[in-house]
Amino acid sequence: MVLGCGGLLVLGVVEKRAALALGYRAETFVVEALRRDAWNIRARNWRGGGGELDIVCARGRTLRFVEVKARTRLEFEPIRWRQQQRLIRSANAYLADQHCLWSDVFFSVALVACQRLPWRLSWIDDAFDSQGDESCHFG
Repeated sequence: MVLGCGGLLVLGVVEKRAALALGYRAETFVVEALRRDAWNIRARNWRGGGGELDIVCARGRTLRFVEVKARTRLEFEPIRWRQQQRLIRSANAYLADQHCLWSDVFFSVALVACQRLPWRLSWIDDAFDSQGDESCHFG
């Protein structure tokens, strides 16, 4: 065990910083893929409604909320009901600030497998509905 100032576990701080850096790089990887597919990035790490939206993007009259999941191992954990509720509240707060009507709004999960290069990106569109009901499961 490595202890730092005040008895804090330094290894935990280092691991947390590494995880945040990996998450930021994965989000950037997803943003680049979205832009190549003609999505306009409207917000990144948008905070409101008690939560955070990783990416908000639009194409035409379609608005997409993207939750990014980056993993260095093969398995991905599902987005649990509580996190879905937080994302839904944030999405509703974001929509309340908008001055346009969207013909389609949906939640996507971007799964970034980053255990080796090149990174791989998989999508789960309509990952859950606005009631927080999972429309698909992944593991």
